[in-house]
Amino acid sequence: MKKLILPLVALLLLSFSADTTKLSKDDRKMVVDHLTQTRDQMAKVLKGLSEEQLNFKPWEDAWSIAECVEHLTISENAFGGLIQKTIAAGPNPALKDSIKMNDEQLMGIIKDRSNRVKTSEAFEPSGKFGSHDETIKAFMAKRDEHIDYMKSTEDDLRNLYNSDLPFGTIDGVQLIMFMSGHTERHTNQMKEVMAHKLFPTNVD
Repeated sequence: MKKLILPLVALLLLSFSADTTKLSKDDRKMVVDHLTQTRDQMAKVLKGLSEEQLNFKPWEDAWSIAECVEHLTISENAFGGLIQKTIAAGPNPALKDSIKMNDEQLMGIIKDRSNRVKTSEAFEPSGKFGSHDETIKAFMAKRDEHIDYMKSTEDDLRNLYNSDLPFGTIDGVQLIMFMSGHTERHTNQMKEVMAHKLFPTNVD
């Protein structure tokens, strides 16, 4: 009997260990939903805007809506590189105690528009994608790629870590949520531009 029990216990322990290193259903749903929602919110804000509206600047050194979109497209591609780098490094549970912020605190930082941070030159809009339509197309393609990844990945994102962002170590789930929150932040910036008293009106 003991010969039968011991292998069974070992199998159960192995199964439990394997299950705990997978992305949870709740985390997967949270990230997929947020990536989808922020993509769709941006698309809704941009729908029907004229060239004049897209290029309107509320003041000289402000970004236009078109420039916000380009910045987001550049960033989405850069985040894609960070995600791949994080995955390639492999799980490292020893870094878990290095995380200083929970998901809610991290998202609060990125979505807080009262905390203005000047971006680095590499992320400045410069017309690198060509037209506005091509810029949106590039963003949507990369965002859809990230959504597809999150829907199917077996990567242990809560035990994958990245320290490239200025506020310390975060895990793989937090990295992707931060990317999604970055979209929300700049979509709100677009709304601020549209709320300006001199924002052009559409002419039918």
